[in-house]
Amino acid sequence: MDLLPNSAPLATKLRNTLIRYHGIGESEWRVAKRTKDATVWRKPSEEFNGYLYKAQGVVEDVTNRIVDHIRPGPYRLDWDSLMTTMDIMETFEENCCVMRYTTAGQLWNIIAPREFVDFSYTTSYEDGLLTCGISLDYGEVRPNFVRGFNHPCGWFCVPLKDYPSHSLLTGYIQTELRGMLPQSAVDTAMSSTLANFYSDLKKALKT
Repeated sequence: MDLLPNSAPLATKLRNTLIRYHGIGESEWRVAKRTKDATVWRKPSEEFNGYLYKAQGVVEDVTNRIVDHIRPGPYRLDWDSLMTTMDIMETFEENCCVMRYTTAGQLWNIIAPREFVDFSYTTSYEDGLLTCGISLDYGEVRPNFVRGFNHPCGWFCVPLKDYPSHSLLTGYIQTELRGMLPQSAVDTAMSSTLANFYSDLKKALKT
């Protein structure tokens, strides 16, 4: 089990990694799923033997309110159907924290419940916000859970120039679920989870 890292250099490195992902050209992405709420693409990850997913869609709300629903805090657990528990383990300055959360089983429990411990950081980006995270090897693993690992991931949320009450939400996710899983099951679950994330978020923002 690692000690907690120094938050400032980790936050800077994480932000720079996400901005690099955000600059990857369209030709490198392959469409994985399209719904009325979002499009999901994927490309091979540089971090592990899996995929980096990109999701994008327009959300009818202002940037700050959207990001408040995504980042660690009281809103996320209320609407995210995949997340079953969330605890803030440590809080640093400047919108940094370490959180532990658990997710429900997926695909008729082919994918068993998972636990993650993530460093989370929220910062400004252009006219909007970036909230990003990476998993840490920290804390004891709870019984009956497999400890998953999130490689650098995050959500860019910026207002649309002509419609500032609407925001473009773009996510980059690369989750290593670990455990003995067929890769095809992981790929199916990830694409569906990201598409559902947008529809669930939109419903929550309307309430």
